[in-house]
Amino acid sequence: MRYIHDTMDFQIEENQSSAQGTAVTLGKFDGLHRGHQKLLREILRLQKDGYFGIVFAIAPENRTVLYTPEEKKHMLESYGIDCMIRCPFVPEILGMEPEAFISEVLCRQLHAKQIVVGTDFRFGVQRSGDVETLRALQEKYGYTLTVIEKECYGDREISSTYIREALAGADMELVRDLMGGWYPVEGTILHGHQLGRTIGMPTINLRPDGYKLLPPPGVYYSDVIMMEPISESMEEDAAVSDSFATDGDVCHFHGITNIGYKPTVDGTFLGVETYLYGVHENLYGRKVRVLLRTFRRPEYKFTSVEELKAQMEQDLLSGKEYFRGK
Repeated sequence: MRYIHDTMDFQIEENQSSAQGTAVTLGKFDGLHRGHQKLLREILRLQKDGYFGIVFAIAPENRTVLYTPEEKKHMLESYGIDCMIRCPFVPEILGMEPEAFISEVLCRQLHAKQIVVGTDFRFGVQRSGDVETLRALQEKYGYTLTVIEKECYGDREISSTYIREALAGADMELVRDLMGGWYPVEGTILHGHQLGRTIGMPTINLRPDGYKLLPPPGVYYSDVIMMEPISESMEEDAAVSDSFATDGDVCHFHGITNIGYKPTVDGTFLGVETYLYGVHENLYGRKVRVLLRTFRRPEYKFTSVEELKAQMEQDLLSGKEYFRGK
């Protein structure tokens, strides 16, 4: 997948797209939820018809996000999208007149022949452009507009706001239903305090992007996807413990994750620490994706290491029961 970011030069050369031109969908795409997935499916359909598919993501900087830029990039790659553009949230873009954005960005730089948006898409100076603007200028600029209706869950429209509410309440099953998958946290495994290893329960530690929105501190059942190849011995150990599965080249492990505050020199951060069933190898430096499935309990403050170990043993046993047959 081609990835364009940190620039306002979005130029897609005609020989880099296709004879058909491009199919472009636009929006914030925070969460890539089931509503967004309807837009992506239309782009994928158009790709099969010969168009070069582009996801043009416009999102404010320096605010909490459901998907970090890297997580979003990996997700769109997995869908098979041809190109992702991460548009900077700058006055040069936000202050464009709607028709100028259509003519200069969508048509001149991106060669858009198909434009796919949701019913509430707005763009340009003071968000003055909308679906009707795009519809009215189709003939003038030679593109076809497709407007996708909102996806609902029950009697409520699926939105990033709805997902954030569910996440704040640690309702991970509802988050899954709205997003179409378990809530992900990606990162590189770091050295922790190694307390888990000293009590016979080694864990992997992630420090998520500072803008990544996490559910409340506590313990969660989770799946962990290794984003890099694993050793044969690690695969064998995990298989024996019934915690390992493969999907093509992707390796999944069952785990139990603690989200909690970790001390640093200049304060604290919300860390993600996971015990993997049946895995005891050194995994430092590996990239992983933790999928948070179900909330087990809130974070406790323990008076001793022995009390912590006893609670962890209870958590691990409950996790085994949870994953039995899954």
